[in-house]
Amino acid sequence: MFEGQPKGLFALALANTGERFGYYTMLAVFALFLRANYGLSPAMAGTIYSSFLMLVYFLPLIGGAMADKFGFGKMVTTGIIIMFAGYLLLSVPLGGDTFALVVMLAALLLIGLGTGLFKGNLQVMVGDLYNDPQYKDKRDAGFSIFYMAINIGALFAPTAAIKVKEYAETALGYSSNDAYHFSFAVACASLILSIAIYYIFRNTFRHTEGGAKKDAVKADAAAEPELTKEETKQRIVALCLVFAVVIFFWMAFHQNGLSLTYFADEFTAQSADGLQAMCFDVWNLVAVIFIVYALFSLFQSKTGKAKAISAIVICMALAFLFLQYDGNGSVTVSAPIFQQFNPFYVVALTPVSMAIFGSLAAKGKEPSAPRKIAYGMIVAAIAYGLMAFSSFGLPMPQTEPGADGNPVAVHVADVTPNLLIMVYLVLTFGELLLSPMGISFVSKVAPPKYKGMMMGGWFVSTAIGNQLVVVGGLLWGAVPLWVCWSVFLGVCLIAALFMFAMMKRLEKVC
Repeated sequence: MFEGQPKGLFALALANTGERFGYYTMLAVFALFLRANYGLSPAMAGTIYSSFLMLVYFLPLIGGAMADKFGFGKMVTTGIIIMFAGYLLLSVPLGGDTFALVVMLAALLLIGLGTGLFKGNLQVMVGDLYNDPQYKDKRDAGFSIFYMAINIGALFAPTAAIKVKEYAETALGYSSNDAYHFSFAVACASLILSIAIYYIFRNTFRHTEGGAKKDAVKADAAAEPELTKEETKQRIVALCLVFAVVIFFWMAFHQNGLSLTYFADEFTAQSADGLQAMCFDVWNLVAVIFIVYALFSLFQSKTGKAKAISAIVICMALAFLFLQYDGNGSVTVSAPIFQQFNPFYVVALTPVSMAIFGSLAAKGKEPSAPRKIAYGMIVAAIAYGLMAFSSFGLPMPQTEPGADGNPVAVHVADVTPNLLIMVYLVLTFGELLLSPMGISFVSKVAPPKYKGMMMGGWFVSTAIGNQLVVVGGLLWGAVPLWVCWSVFLGVCLIAALFMFAMMKRLEKVC
């Protein structure tokens, strides 16, 4: 899985892991913070939440255009600095008045701008590592590893957000609302780690940083034959078709931080025991990840020593899980903690998906990237079909006046946590089919002189999808829950059908 990859991949992946850990720590509690701190309705909180996500994924278009001119490395460094300023501003407890709201919005603008300069350009640099002919066939696997590294950071984020908030409340004596800001401060520390990793290992990927647009074009031209105007047009059209489809995936997928978090907060049981309780301890999930990777190593290793080490790791992880088990114990389940399951599944299932597609590739039967994206849309539709089916008969969301007069969400049902755990599993299958393959497709198909802009286009489609996340907030409390989930089921199915209809044109440029 990791063999034969360029060294720069691991450095860039780790730098991105640090940044994503801070981002997802902030995002894990952000929607709940908006409602609790400012007394916003689900719809208004959803509008701010989705607009922020839109900003984060739209601005890479501008960041990519700037990188095409000034170089990818400069934009990555500048982006980290600007993000740090935004998170620092967001971490200051200022209360819940209008001034605090304005400061918070300014912080979101800085975070969005910094992410726009950092995120897309770092991924272009990853793609350019594979312009070297010796790594050409490792591109899809490399992006799967890179995507897995992102989710390692995201895996620990919900636990970090909850634990830091609880510490601020109990040990430091801050109010519940002010304590949220300490979760946001985690992002500042993670960015320091990210930039440190970037510069310590910079020599492994310096050749991908670029200095000016003409240098980048020259380098790409050496690695790939010059395209005709017609070929360039075909590639751009194919990419735009993919961009149009993935809008609806992100619209549905990123409900994890909005309507699915509302569901976890208001409709899901707030405690778990036995084996179910073990799922909510991130270290138990890490042990499971060790078992998965050690099993692959056990069967794939060529030496007895390597097999023995793998077996020892499996035994140690199983022993840890056995000691962790408490049949009579019960744990409190906080709504943000459910967001750890998606990154857990990504990290645990990446080697599984790579093994499956590797086996298919060896037989000449591996689906093309566009076909994988279409399958991902169908899988996402299945996830929301499960939510719709399970929501029949549930009451409407309810609120009541809080101590400060602002409306507070009421917990109205105790649906088993297994529902959301299963839904996140299904959504993750869809994500693994769509997201890393989509990024790899863009880096492979984009015309050399438009690489930065086309990667920015991928993020713009994600941005539009994220803006449409607000639909979940608007539907929450306005329609029965099964209708809310059916909307996302429908758009995913329609997008999948469109993708299959355009498949010949898309596979032509692969």
